[in-house]
Amino acid sequence: MRCEAITWDRLGDLLAERVATLETSDGGPWPRVAFDGAPAARPEDLAERVAEALRVRGRPSLVVSTEGFLRPASVRLEYGHQDVESYYDGWYDTGALWREVFGPLEPGGNGRVLPDLWDPVTDRATRSPYVPLPPGGVLLLHGPLLLRHWFPFDLSVHVSLSPGALRRRTPESGHWTLPAFERYERETGPAGTADVLVRADDPRHPAWHG
Repeated sequence: MRCEAITWDRLGDLLAERVATLETSDGGPWPRVAFDGAPAARPEDLAERVAEALRVRGRPSLVVSTEGFLRPASVRLEYGHQDVESYYDGWYDTGALWREVFGPLEPGGNGRVLPDLWDPVTDRATRSPYVPLPPGGVLLLHGPLLLRHWFPFDLSVHVSLSPGALRRRTPESGHWTLPAFERYERETGPAGTADVLVRADDPRHPAWHG
């Protein structure tokens, strides 16, 4: 797949322009956008850039991280701190994401989104208040392994790293997760599944296709 060079600022602007005219697949008033990528790819940075570009355009948005929907440590670490299968299938509370994030944004929903549910540092509920997203407001959800859950995204962006770059930019303490991303590449093929592909092997010089 041929990608063209771009700056992060320009990419944020182009994605915001695309989101501004995005029609939802279910006819609802809230577009839902994925920023998928391994932690080392920092998809959250691009989500924040798009949020800022939308703000300048007068379009409300809400950035949500899947890190706020980790399962309690007693559940996600049941088989140890470095169990790849658990990381791939059980670390993130997808049921809560469906219920608290996507459910309120369905047609006829109330638009009240819970921005996070669980604090992985304290291993306790965050007790954050719901955030009302007005009609036309955009959900910008970022995190790893997003495109394998059949979430109802209207636009998906995958921030890609080559295996070598992923290993270099992942702290050694996180190298045990690398097989999970290899499996994700095999089973989901996010580079070909996403609507927009961003290659970020050199974080100073991204390239994109979309």
